Amino acid sequence: MDSKPSQNATTISSSQNPNKPLALPHSNPKNNRDFLTHLEAYLAKRDGVDKLLKISRYATKIILSSSALPETLPFSKNLKSFDSSVGLSRKAFRLGKFVQDVNALRAAPLDSTQEIVLAAVAYGGEGLYYFVEQFVWLAKSGLIDPRHARGLGKLSAWAEFVGYIGSVALKVRDLKGLMEDEACLESSIGIAITRGIVFRDEEERLRKLRGKLLLKKLSVLQDFADGLMALADIRDGKGKLSAPFLVSCAGLLSALISTHKNWVSC
Repeated sequence: MDSKPSQNATTISSSQNPNKPLALPHSNPKNNRDFLTHLEAYLAKRDGVDKLLKISRYATKIILSSSALPETLPFSKNLKSFDSSVGLSRKAFRLGKFVQDVNALRAAPLDSTQEIVLAAVAYGGEGLYYFVEQFVWLAKSGLIDPRHARGLGKLSAWAEFVGYIGSVALKVRDLKGLMEDEACLESSIGIAITRGIVFRDEEERLRKLRGKLLLKKLSVLQDFADGLMALADIRDGKGKLSAPFLVSCAGLLSALISTHKNWVSC
């Protein structure tokens, strides 16, 4: 598309390299924060602490499932106890978390039947998962009959798996829209450069758009990893895709992606 010069456009002189990106005058204050200040803000969030626990748990599971340590060693038993304790702690962090899915469903654009179905599957499935997980925690902590833990766990795993199916569908649709916007913006900037004009605002928009694209792609990858873990819970660890080492690696990958996203956003 053709772009007309505006007040934000700068004409390139003959001594300038049109292919060299211009330095942006404004920087994001979040990027200039002290590390400890950023870390404090990250740890103040429930998800920040939860994802650090998730990294610890699945790193432990990888060690246990890879047979790196003989089961006869006392430290191996300590790792199993740590794994169980962290898993129970993470469930406590999910108390009331289903409310965010209720609000996300209320705020979702429901302009078509497809959007209504996808939003109901994504947010409804995840919301039900977090709601049931509260009772799983109560059962495993001993407040209600532990015999209910298995049935509740199966229900939460199914809800989680269904939720990830809807979530992936929504995010893939969003990815297509972002990629179309990126191609359009790149074309506009390319035409402007050939005419000796550079739009500083468009350069900044393109940089932010590419950052969103990266996070969205990582989010889709994370959903696939979490979906694999949910499927393993549904199948009670049976099948090749439910191998403990593979599931543990998927859990660690998901935890690292979540940690990165939360770190960037806080």
